[in-house]
Amino acid sequence: MGLMSRGVLVIWLMRGIGMLLAIPLHESAHAWASAKLGDPTAKNMGRLTLNPLAHFDLMGALCMMVAGVGWAKPVPVYPTRYKNPKVGMALSAAAGPLSNFLAAYLFVVLDKLVYYFAPQTMLWGVVELFLQVLVSLNLSLAIFNLLPVPPFDGSRIATLFLPSKWYFRVMQYERYLFIAMFVLLVMGVFDAPLAWMNQIALNFLNLATGYVDQIYMASQAVFT
Repeated sequence: MGLMSRGVLVIWLMRGIGMLLAIPLHESAHAWASAKLGDPTAKNMGRLTLNPLAHFDLMGALCMMVAGVGWAKPVPVYPTRYKNPKVGMALSAAAGPLSNFLAAYLFVVLDKLVYYFAPQTMLWGVVELFLQVLVSLNLSLAIFNLLPVPPFDGSRIATLFLPSKWYFRVMQYERYLFIAMFVLLVMGVFDAPLAWMNQIALNFLNLATGYVDQIYMASQAVFT
């Protein structure tokens, strides 16, 4: 096996492990938020866990491996159990992407700490690469799910801004919209816009973690 083949294999392995971390975080965040808002259905079904098997969907996993886009088992919610169903639906939906943004923030901090302070060895180089993969995966998952098209989280968040009759009319065509969106994603129609949004989010995280850079520069001034 050549060096390039090994490198590709390592990246695929890192992405696989990363998905086993990012997707359960996303789905369990939905379950946690829903329980806090008054609907413990997902929690009672064992979905408030980081165990990947609890969120595993065979077809979604296969599509993820083959086409690069996929899905997990949907988290069941009953908005009628929320004090305010419209707000509750939006908040429980937003919890998933928010959890991935927070994870990406944490991994950017760790990546910078490794880059600045860890020994320059092959092992730490692999750790740094894995952290960068985790950042990319969590940002991609968050942004992808914020698309305002059923059944993505963005469509649930849109309930705050759409009249109920419009929303439920759109939801009647959820299955067809999902199929159309899936085909467009596989065709690469959204590759450029999603990459652009990912880069904006990454630039924001770099700015938000600028204090790590300042700590490094201060340490250099003190110890050199």
